[in-house]
Amino acid sequence: MPPILICNTFITMHHPTENPWQISSEKEIYDNPWINVTEYQVINPAGKPGIYGKLHYKNLAIGILPLDEDMNTYLVGQYRFVLDQYSWEMPEGGGPLRTDPLESAKRELLEETGLKAGEWTEIQRMHLSNSVSDELAIIYIARGLQQFDPEPEDTEQLIINKVPFIKAYEMVQNGEITDSLTVAAILKARLMQLENRL
Repeated sequence: MPPILICNTFITMHHPTENPWQISSEKEIYDNPWINVTEYQVINPAGKPGIYGKLHYKNLAIGILPLDEDMNTYLVGQYRFVLDQYSWEMPEGGGPLRTDPLESAKRELLEETGLKAGEWTEIQRMHLSNSVSDELAIIYIARGLQQFDPEPEDTEQLIINKVPFIKAYEMVQNGEITDSLTVAAILKARLMQLENRL
């Protein structure tokens, strides 16, 4: 069993820079325009052979929390194929890795809600499932909203619901919203609100 390091202080956090995993070989298992799956034969940190599967995302995950002057937000409802259930979420989608993520955010907001925003603030970057994937998410708050016509993609059958921000926060608290980007965005925005930074 590899040693477990316990740090007694959180003032300055240091961590090892060397990768304890050794790759013996790799094999592509699956590839499409959005994801790639690779299986690695590895020597794990304990020095034993094993396998590791990596899911590589070819897009950034982009999330936008729109807030109007009355502190309403806009939730997008859609049936999620993978979950086989309905989901309420903030506007979100994929942004090409080589494209400015803010431009992707502007596109997604317009596509899903018909909104354009005059003020954009990045509030969070996060890895969504870092034990199996490299997917990076970037979350923005959008203010100064103007309404235009939505431009949804062919795969999207959406319902748009304008709700008070505090109602969206309650939906996170009681488990009605489970999408990870939306949960993170709403909790971060609520913290910013309580700290008078919103």
